[in-house]
Amino acid sequence: MEPVIRLESVTKTYHVGLGITALDSIELSVPEGQYVAIMGSSGSGKSTMLNLLGCLDRPTSGKYYLGGDDVSTFSDNRLSETRKGRLGFIFQSFNLIPWMTVTQNIALPLFYRGTPRRKRRRKSAELAEMVGLGQRLGHRPFELSGGQMQRVAIARALSNDPLVLLADEPTGNLDTQTGVEIMEVFAELSARGKTIIMVTHESHIAAYADRVITLQDGRITTDVMNDKEERHTHG
Repeated sequence: MEPVIRLESVTKTYHVGLGITALDSIELSVPEGQYVAIMGSSGSGKSTMLNLLGCLDRPTSGKYYLGGDDVSTFSDNRLSETRKGRLGFIFQSFNLIPWMTVTQNIALPLFYRGTPRRKRRRKSAELAEMVGLGQRLGHRPFELSGGQMQRVAIARALSNDPLVLLADEPTGNLDTQTGVEIMEVFAELSARGKTIIMVTHESHIAAYADRVITLQDGRITTDVMNDKEERHTHG
């Protein structure tokens, strides 16, 4: 089977004259349904990797295949359509619209895709229920806890049924217990077969993933599978 994500000799260089290489000859293959954590110190290339995987940036050289398509050759418009239709993003800072309700925030990607209002509301309610917010549909972000806001962000990222879910430090603004609860939501999504790529600097968070990749100076230094029994009994 074709992997969901495949990087071939991907290099990303910034300020070419200065020779700052953020990613150096990356080779990566991610099968459908795998839950991958990317770790590394500041400046290791984690953010650049996530930006490339999220079609927010392009490689300087090499190829990026998403669902079998070489997206590194796509036009800006087609990349934008790919982001909206095939990728779901979850951020450390939640990025919710403060004046919108839970329902409206979850449905925002569907609104931009032109989905009819009744279908948007139904899908939002289903996703809110799935992440444990079925009783909070009319609430706004300021009425929610940090963990609840991240659950809204997860539901919003799932609204377009993405091929890949991309999470950037999803527990970074949460206390330890709430972070564990959010990781349990991710574990459930993984069990349902969702492909997840998560950037984190915390090893206890990475322990929830199937696979942990460590970056250093733009190169993959380790790529290991987690022990599932150890992961499910963690904490």
